[in-house]
Amino acid sequence: MRTVYLGTSAFAAEVLRSLADSPHRPQLLISRPDSPQGRGRRLTAPPAVLVARELGIEVHQPQSVNDEQARAIIGAAQPDALCVCAFGALIREPLLSDRLILNVHPSLLPRWRGAAPVERAILAGDQRTGVSIMQLTAGLDSGPVCLQESLQIAPDDDYGSLAARLQLLGSRLIVQAFDELAAGTLAARFSEQPQAGVTYAEKLTAEDRLLHPARPAAELALRVRALSPHIGARLQLDDGTLLGVWRASVEVEGGALAGERPTLDLDGELPALQTASGRLLLELVQPPGKRVMSGADYLRGHRR
Repeated sequence: MRTVYLGTSAFAAEVLRSLADSPHRPQLLISRPDSPQGRGRRLTAPPAVLVARELGIEVHQPQSVNDEQARAIIGAAQPDALCVCAFGALIREPLLSDRLILNVHPSLLPRWRGAAPVERAILAGDQRTGVSIMQLTAGLDSGPVCLQESLQIAPDDDYGSLAARLQLLGSRLIVQAFDELAAGTLAARFSEQPQAGVTYAEKLTAEDRLLHPARPAAELALRVRALSPHIGARLQLDDGTLLGVWRASVEVEGGALAGERPTLDLDGELPALQTASGRLLLELVQPPGKRVMSGADYLRGHRR
């Protein structure tokens, strides 16, 4: 089948790589414009664009995918269907009705519709998540689902390890969907999402990154896992600086926080944060302006 792919993020880039190795190799990638990244704020191409260029796939990065020029470029590729995965912008009419658009969404819809389904599943302590292949409609991830498969969230999964498995699952399911679409059997699989169980995976904010010691250690450990290794959680220290936290674990449950300010114990083998319930061991951290280091190395720097 002739396809056009709409995607932006690193997650979308890996699904694109797999789709390009199938009989449904995209003729064209539509992605978001380059954006400032890093400390130098240099304009950087999205991950999906870098993969498309590596694979020799034509790239178009419009300011809006919904404008007439973008629609004309998509139409010129003469796709039988479009695939969307972590594109990062709303797709509106009349593009929605031009052709069938299949969305690779990494959650068990209707749970976790929206921008950050993988992170929100870990934050919520979900035991399972998965991938849904759905028809894109005007509602937010509310269209009919044709394929869905679940997988377990392991106790030690962070975003990186869970997203890698979801990428593989999403890649397999979207190829299967296009195989069945080409065979004329996909239409029978579509079913409307149930109204019960709808939740929304809101976009992550700076507040989502903060580790508040007034919360239980187990909850903070989930936050660290959900934001590693791509964003990172942060702990505000007494001097107002932010300590990045990339890996942490719960030492003990129980106990009580003495006050609202963070109490960071630097006397053990690892820095430990006393919380409302239990202590959070900081195993991998990043002091302001410095490299990522082990908690043990961080302690050695403080003891010199």
